[in-house]
Amino acid sequence: MKTSPLAPPDFPALEPVKGVRIGAAAAGIRYQGRDDLAMAAVAPGSTVAGVFTTSRTCAPSILWSRAAANRAGGGNGFGLVVNAGNANAFTGAAGMAAVNETASAAAALLGCDAGDVFVASTGVIGEPLDVGKLTAALPGLYERLSESGLAAAAQAIRTTDTFPKGASVKTEIAGKAVTISGIAKGSGMIEPNMATMLAYVFTDAAIAQGALQDILLEVNEKSFNAITVDSDTSTSDMLLLFATGKAGNPLVERAGDPALGAFREALTGLMVDLATQIVKDGEGATKFITIDVGGAESDQAARRIAKAIANSPLVKTAIAGEDANWGRIVAAAGKAGEAVDPDRLVIRFGGTVVTEKGARVPDYDEGKLDAHLKGQYIDIAVDLGIGDGQARVWTCDLTHGYIDINADYRS
Repeated sequence: MKTSPLAPPDFPALEPVKGVRIGAAAAGIRYQGRDDLAMAAVAPGSTVAGVFTTSRTCAPSILWSRAAANRAGGGNGFGLVVNAGNANAFTGAAGMAAVNETASAAAALLGCDAGDVFVASTGVIGEPLDVGKLTAALPGLYERLSESGLAAAAQAIRTTDTFPKGASVKTEIAGKAVTISGIAKGSGMIEPNMATMLAYVFTDAAIAQGALQDILLEVNEKSFNAITVDSDTSTSDMLLLFATGKAGNPLVERAGDPALGAFREALTGLMVDLATQIVKDGEGATKFITIDVGGAESDQAARRIAKAIANSPLVKTAIAGEDANWGRIVAAAGKAGEAVDPDRLVIRFGGTVVTEKGARVPDYDEGKLDAHLKGQYIDIAVDLGIGDGQARVWTCDLTHGYIDINADYRS
């Protein structure tokens, strides 16, 4: 598959996280000649936070892993097993049995409780998972786990992704150096409504579970919950944040602790990086679109309007065709169900004002718009002029490539 034209030039160097060993292997679940299974061992005494898909048809792995996150265990460490190529979703009792068998097999190797092993699957929905292939590959994979295995895991969890996604950052808490590294996968079936398709972030910071969960929820709203490719929420979306405590900082008990200021900023930057990499790998994408909505009644209203614009096939196809059809943005803003005063609505393309006072600006420079739309990075700004609410959402264009990929996905 051809790499997305929006892909980063190089995969970043991922810093190892003390207390985390990770790796990848080829289990042959669907793909041949490539790794399709990732595993992580997280040190005893770690904490974990998670958010999961809101889909009412979620996969058995979500039910299992959500319960694992709610247990707040980890006395003997945590495990993580992720397979690509089969979502193990809508697979009935056999699907849950496969999750149980996976967790039990991993726990026996890791020396932790099966209930502390997080399980994730991504790929085709409705196909039975040959769990025997998965569990047969685990012992050899366990022997190869290392602190330097994040890049291999990022490759292994891909499905229609054209490039692996990773990010790493250094920060500090109370004067102690802290590392945050993460990987993600996603390309289509993207409007998380919770987190992302699959994303795993690891830090050596010492943060109590409640505080870790609170900060993850907060940062998630600014990152993975602010992206969309095609408005479709997956059955299997999962975001986990593990904190091993190996950095040696004093344990942070509250998300509002000022000691977390630099950590919060670093985590936000890393999660926005991962989330926007997913958009840049949107199926068939050729343009990365940033949509800013301001002047709304509330931040929530601004988010709904921004998502309505971002998810509009008419807006997305116009941008794919490099057509500054701002009328489609007017229509999308009006359908969102939020307060809009047409006489105050201002729309900008690439900084150029195209509407104000309820009508088109008669002498705006069409040439500037054409030049902006020929680029790969498109900026749309909408000011409603009725309040202080604001939101930013990222999306991509909609091309024939999206149809090609999804029409042939099971072939």
